[in-house]
Amino acid sequence: MTNAKDTAKIARMIDHTLLKPEATRAQIEKLCAEAVQYDFVSVCVNPYWVATAKGFLKDSQVKVCTVIGFPLGANTTETKVYETQNAIENGACEIDMVINIGALKSGELEYVENDIIKIVQTSHENDAIVKVIIETALLTDDEKVSACQIAANAGADFVKTSTGFSTGGANIEDVKLMRETVGAIIGVKASGGIKTLDDALKMIDAGANRLGTSGGVKIVSEI
Repeated sequence: MTNAKDTAKIARMIDHTLLKPEATRAQIEKLCAEAVQYDFVSVCVNPYWVATAKGFLKDSQVKVCTVIGFPLGANTTETKVYETQNAIENGACEIDMVINIGALKSGELEYVENDIIKIVQTSHENDAIVKVIIETALLTDDEKVSACQIAANAGADFVKTSTGFSTGGANIEDVKLMRETVGAIIGVKASGGIKTLDDALKMIDAGANRLGTSGGVKIVSEI
């Protein structure tokens, strides 16, 4: 999948991402313009920029994605629900939420599942989809499997590898494990460290069907 006719296929897997805390309005505008130009599936921005991005994208099919409980996942469920409601009101239709990592590692699996369920319910009631960030760099393989199973059982639309703010991003082994765990039931989003076409193709081959990257323009330009 490396010739010109595949550009659109790969582009439609890319969440064009800018989550740096120092991101400016001009940079968000540029991100949105690039997403329109290359027909990326969405832009992924921090909640403050959702309404702004929605405005820049008003005449396009590019969606607005945002992050919830980001990047630590340690907010209360009630806080995450409010964040989600507010983001949807401002124009987001894709929600990337971080699981409560500490609760998962403490064996508080019922809490973790309920945390996800509440966000899924809030999102699906408003025709928004949910991607659950499990932060693979902080988990054992058993915990990764458990997190993916919980997310799938809770009704999530995707599981996602990473925030990009922890000790590591996506790797092939984790993406394979996540895809093996969820099967074809839900999507797998690889995020963190995907900078080249080769990186993207390896993640797709491993089972990812969505890519979170700030390098989307470079990736599709290499095809």
